[in-house]
Amino acid sequence: MSKLLIVGTVAFDAIETPFGKTDKILGGAGTYIGLSAAHFGVDAAVVSVVGDDFPQEYLDLLKNRNIDISAIEIVKGGKTFFWSGRYHNDLNSRDTLDTQLNVLADFSPKVPEAYSDAEILMLGNLHPMVQLSVIDQMTTKPKLTILDTMNFWMDNTWDELMQVIEKVDVITINDEEARQLSGEYSLVKAAQKIHGMGPKYVVIKKGEHGALLFHNGNIFFAPALPLEEVFDPTGAGDTFAGGFAGYLAKHEDISFESMKNAIIYGSNLASFCVEKFGTQRMESLTKSEVQDRLQQFKDLTQFEIELS
Repeated sequence: MSKLLIVGTVAFDAIETPFGKTDKILGGAGTYIGLSAAHFGVDAAVVSVVGDDFPQEYLDLLKNRNIDISAIEIVKGGKTFFWSGRYHNDLNSRDTLDTQLNVLADFSPKVPEAYSDAEILMLGNLHPMVQLSVIDQMTTKPKLTILDTMNFWMDNTWDELMQVIEKVDVITINDEEARQLSGEYSLVKAAQKIHGMGPKYVVIKKGEHGALLFHNGNIFFAPALPLEEVFDPTGAGDTFAGGFAGYLAKHEDISFESMKNAIIYGSNLASFCVEKFGTQRMESLTKSEVQDRLQQFKDLTQFEIELS
């Protein structure tokens, strides 16, 4: 089993959807990635920062899932990163109501020595300079470095983001971001352009319409499972990334064929995440539920056809 190092926010969110709203609840890319990867029983650590207003019970939640939290810095007198958003009726678009960087504004990540040789590095959505700092602290080049980023960094830190993209093996972004990054409308052409920037593998997430994997002229498509209810899409992309990275860390196989399975596992876990507010569903999720839904994925996509 490979060691997995996760870098990402551990934060507070306040969410409003057509189905209700929350006060401050647990959130952050590092949190969702960690909770998702934990389903594979991998040796994982999270690098992040919080203020001393962050409840111990949230840290214990990660720790109790065998996630190493020793590299989550707690700043005395500091306030934890906070994001608040309101989703529109289609749940595909949202308005950011408030962003408070707080301790994240001066975050200087420190990679724990025990994970500086991790085989898989998962760079959650953060400032590209923070991501670069983590890459530079690795004593051994990871077998696989996965980057998740977003349009905010494309708009505001293009040059730094290009430096990170040059150094990673896999990039996971949504279709809108892939078009912005590449300047191409066709996702096939977009993936080709992004390959030229550095990543060998390009994963383009299409929300309720599934995900695409591109590598060396090969394309794989994984559908999203049609769900009766979608309650809150916050963290679904990070949960997908955690499932993707967790599967690869467990199986120690980073081939295109293995990544196909990793995409299905990531999509499967993300389908649970959206069923309740925040991390609630990921906290209560059982192994049997995951297996049952995997069977649904299999039934959804498997067919026999005669080629004449």
